[in-house]
Amino acid sequence: MSIIRSLYACFREWMNYLMPFLSLFFKSSNDIKLENIALRSQLALYKQRYEKQKLPKPTPTPVFRQLWVILSKYLVNWKSHLVLVKPETVIKWHRTAFKQQWRRKSSKTGRPRISQETINLIKRVHHENPMLSPEKIHEKLQLLGIEKPPAPNTIAKYIPSVRKPPTEKQIQTWKTFLKNHQSVTWATDFFTIPTLTFDVLYVLVIIDHQTRKIISFGVTYNPTAQWTIQQFRNATPYGEVPKYLLHDNDTIFRSKAFQRFLSSSGITSKKTAYRSPWQNPHAERVIGTIKRELY
Repeated sequence: MSIIRSLYACFREWMNYLMPFLSLFFKSSNDIKLENIALRSQLALYKQRYEKQKLPKPTPTPVFRQLWVILSKYLVNWKSHLVLVKPETVIKWHRTAFKQQWRRKSSKTGRPRISQETINLIKRVHHENPMLSPEKIHEKLQLLGIEKPPAPNTIAKYIPSVRKPPTEKQIQTWKTFLKNHQSVTWATDFFTIPTLTFDVLYVLVIIDHQTRKIISFGVTYNPTAQWTIQQFRNATPYGEVPKYLLHDNDTIFRSKAFQRFLSSSGITSKKTAYRSPWQNPHAERVIGTIKRELY
């Protein structure tokens, strides 16, 4: 019953917002202009009293947030009409709604979570026997009487990593390669943009390392290897191809079809290391710039 009441209250509040908009279809343009003047005068008065007399700031309701998210996508110069909140707040509402929508749609998959007691036991066994591998710790848990102990890959997540960070020589080697071959190197990467309807757009960016020029970009709802290959064909007419192409470990870039296309085009694939965005700096920076300034 509580869910039905909340839905009914939300519906009533939406109707309170929509009825004034529906009535605009039955009014003349002069009536609409006069009504706009009347409403703006009252809003200006409230704004003046709010700024000078420090009136309490009203709390936006969920329906108010939803309405302004929609208006921000269709109303021209919507930022200039805001009084109660900042434009950044409306953008934050949209992103929050997007996260909540996908949190509801996303279902938990994979194995069930292991208990905190088992995690503590894994850490204690590793602390007492730091030379044991995850496979040996798995066998140790079986000997301790743990029913259905976690797999070795799961155990490895809860013990300190023994992987050493890259040395200064290794970093300098990659930086030297980028510096020496920047005139014949392109970089590419995907990034995502949420839409008003909570869908996800995938954007492919191809950038020249030497000029920092965006060679090409493409937008799609469903990126595939064939779609990516076609984007590169469009970006390399008349055989104008780079010698090296930097990309991350995306499954599309590592696919056999895409690698065959690069090989047939005379392009050498240069894959960055796992979780090393610093090895593809120009693509990462242009993506950050696009997100900050255009979204």
